[in-house]
Amino acid sequence: MKSIAVFSVKGGVGKSALAVNLAHAAATLSARRTLLWDLDAQGAATYTLRLTAKPNASARKGFAGDAELTELIQASDFPRLDVLAADKSLRHLEKQLVVDDKAKRLKKLIKGFEKDYDRVILDCPPGLTELADQIFRGVDLLVVPLLPSPLSERAFAQLTEHLAKLKGDAPAVLPVFSMVDRRKTLHKDTVALHPDRPAIPYAAAVEAMAATRTPVLATSAATPAARAFAALWTEVERALAK
Repeated sequence: MKSIAVFSVKGGVGKSALAVNLAHAAATLSARRTLLWDLDAQGAATYTLRLTAKPNASARKGFAGDAELTELIQASDFPRLDVLAADKSLRHLEKQLVVDDKAKRLKKLIKGFEKDYDRVILDCPPGLTELADQIFRGVDLLVVPLLPSPLSERAFAQLTEHLAKLKGDAPAVLPVFSMVDRRKTLHKDTVALHPDRPAIPYAAAVEAMAATRTPVLATSAATPAARAFAALWTEVERALAK
């Protein structure tokens, strides 16, 4: 089993759309038994896959060892793709992690899924927090969506510097340009500086996910955005194989 976290220091970069489409690609294009774990209390990934948390669900209790996370997992509309939905308890997770002071709690929880899944994909809340550090220590690959802008590059530099302090505990990192509008000179020039990075275009098909509540690869497979997500998944699999 391999684990992937979709993480960004800043919000508003298309993180959840990326997580949903990567999870769908894992389950459909690679036929992997896939779990999408929505760790963002806003629950955008959960909503996009037409799910809600189970009644009285508490992922926070799962972190504390007071409940089984597997009982909170739900099947999606797509074969081989399950979801551990976000719930309101995640709002209090940071405080609990600080109190517990168990640096590798998340890593242990992810490992608990290895009998049932080939890929675990985490949609993570933004920010360099205690949960973020647990994520960094727990996953095999960090997929980092970035807007093509100087501020996003600065945020990525901060993340890289932070990961360097973890040394052997740091995962591999795959930066990805997100919401790229090549009509904008700044976007075009920034992408040109990093031709090796995957790029997801700004597209109506991606925006429509909030209305269709379906991955782009399922509704608009022939669009440039869908092809970009498929190509990104190929890059993810390559990175995991290294």
